[in-house]
Amino acid sequence: MFIGHFGVALAAKRIAPRTSLATLIVGAQFLDLLWPVFLLLGLEHVRVVPGITKVQALDFYDYPLSHSLTMAVRWSLAVGLVYYLIRRYRRGAWVVGCLVLSHWVLDFLVHRPDLPLWPGGPKYGLGLWNSWPASISLEVLFFAAGIWIYISATRARDRIGNYGLWSLIALLFLGWLAATFGPPPPDTHQLALGAMAMWLVVPWAWWADAHRDVVRSAETQLAASQAE
Repeated sequence: MFIGHFGVALAAKRIAPRTSLATLIVGAQFLDLLWPVFLLLGLEHVRVVPGITKVQALDFYDYPLSHSLTMAVRWSLAVGLVYYLIRRYRRGAWVVGCLVLSHWVLDFLVHRPDLPLWPGGPKYGLGLWNSWPASISLEVLFFAAGIWIYISATRARDRIGNYGLWSLIALLFLGWLAATFGPPPPDTHQLALGAMAMWLVVPWAWWADAHRDVVRSAETQLAASQAE
């Protein structure tokens, strides 16, 4: 899954309005941000196998450090704790931590049985990548719902708040189209370098989100009433 993860990050803004969209995206994509680093370091491995699924041509045969369930739980606790220590925002820490774990859950829906429960453990996956309609429908549903929830939870403060957000959304959508319908990468090294480009989304999301205001929510109303 690709844009589905970003959809979950966008939607999380309503639950944790004080957390930057950039941080929410880091949470939702944390496992995939680690993965290319581990590939380049030789700690994890993948093969390009055209036809292994109808949608993706990648054989994720060895990625226990980034994508096993037990490691995802540990990463989620670590990321949530670090965020809390820096920001002291308890709700945001829980949300960011849950976003890290949500990545494994969403991947479980689309991956073939290649997601280990623990390093060296049994592997699972529902395999929706073997169905074009199911895979695309799920991605678009999560992404569209996330955009709608984010837009309803925030409003643009200026023109950058509009252009920055919609250019980010366009970039993500076009990147998904290229990854889904384009040719497979020539080798795993190029795949890892291309995946590293995902880090560029983080400052872009921060920039767009910084120019948007949170619509007054139940959380902010309660805080205001307690302050009065």
